[in-house]
Amino acid sequence: MGGVNGKVVAITGASSGIGEATGLELAARGATVVLGARRTGRLKALAERIRASGGRAEVVPVDVTRRADLEQLVCTAVERFERLDVLVSNAGIARTGLMAELDVDSWDAMIDVNLRSVLHGIAAALPVFRRQGHGHFVTTVSTSGLKIVPTQAVYAGTKNAVRTILEALRQESTDGVLRTTSISPGYVRTELADYIDDPDIREQAQRRMTALGISPDAVARAIAFAIEQPDDVEIGDITIRPTFQN
Repeated sequence: MGGVNGKVVAITGASSGIGEATGLELAARGATVVLGARRTGRLKALAERIRASGGRAEVVPVDVTRRADLEQLVCTAVERFERLDVLVSNAGIARTGLMAELDVDSWDAMIDVNLRSVLHGIAAALPVFRRQGHGHFVTTVSTSGLKIVPTQAVYAGTKNAVRTILEALRQESTDGVLRTTSISPGYVRTELADYIDDPDIREQAQRRMTALGISPDAVARAIAFAIEQPDDVEIGDITIRPTFQN
């Protein structure tokens, strides 16, 4: 079942940035998208754009820190469209700071959103994928997990943990049923930096995104590329960054 057309794809963090762009890209290629995020107003507006262009979209309120919400996202896809072909785990947050600052609340938040939510998604979708005989986990990671720098220790740690989990899941699932893909974007023009607490670091990150960042559409196309491969082809890792990023 290669290609994107006709597939049912659930996306977390779909209200903006990479998630929004992915919903638009996949729907334009003929996928049915099940859009999950907390900001339901934005989700509904996105779904209307997709439907106005002839696509199919469903909206599910999702707080990825709640396991029940991930279960509802998967259940909605299966109940409404009779299957789920791909789960794109895209929701993520970035909190930066030196380890010595001991910002434990930010550490916990990143673990909950960046790591624990991916596990919740796997727990919700894996039985469905096994039952139907196919399924694809696509997860947004980060180049921050490839180039370790000060102030990003916990953020990079959560991203590397996700990469490790997906690789282990791949090795446990070489019977042809599952595929896993890690997408590692560099600077992308999204809202991610807007929520960094430290104003100086936030401003610096925003400047870099403005100067260097690529469009979320570029990442969405990379996700579509991984999904559209034939079932016997797995794109395990994609690193996508601006050509000017060091």
